[in-house]
Amino acid sequence: MGIISKNARLPFKDVAAECGVSRAAIHQRVQHLIDDGVIVGSSFEINPKALGYTTCTYVGMNLERGNMYKSVVEKLKDIPEVVECHFTTGPYTMMVKLFAKDNEQLMHLINEQLQSIPGVVATETLISLEQSIKRDIPINQ
Repeated sequence: MGIISKNARLPFKDVAAECGVSRAAIHQRVQHLIDDGVIVGSSFEINPKALGYTTCTYVGMNLERGNMYKSVVEKLKDIPEVVECHFTTGPYTMMVKLFAKDNEQLMHLINEQLQSIPGVVATETLISLEQSIKRDIPINQ
């Protein structure tokens, strides 16, 4: 099933041929993974750079109180440049991943949007210089 995770648009007949099994067997296997919740949704991967978003940034955020997390998440949902948010252990209450078109927009996102959310008391910005690995968890079933 690693073949499908690399290219979800590959026809089942091609996957079957490469694996040496029937198309029906591939279809049943994929359906089983969907039913088990291993495969969720289907979507296209967007290239942020092609849209002008050249800066990938991780922002560690500390909140006044941890129980404010859900209300902060609701505010973050209104910021389209925020693509991920995690409630974390360690030095930050939460970690946010966002994309900006340039440093000016990044400063606006941090200073005017993230830091103005009620309950946010501190942020620390980490700019990604390069994404070296991006992959899904392997399916070994």
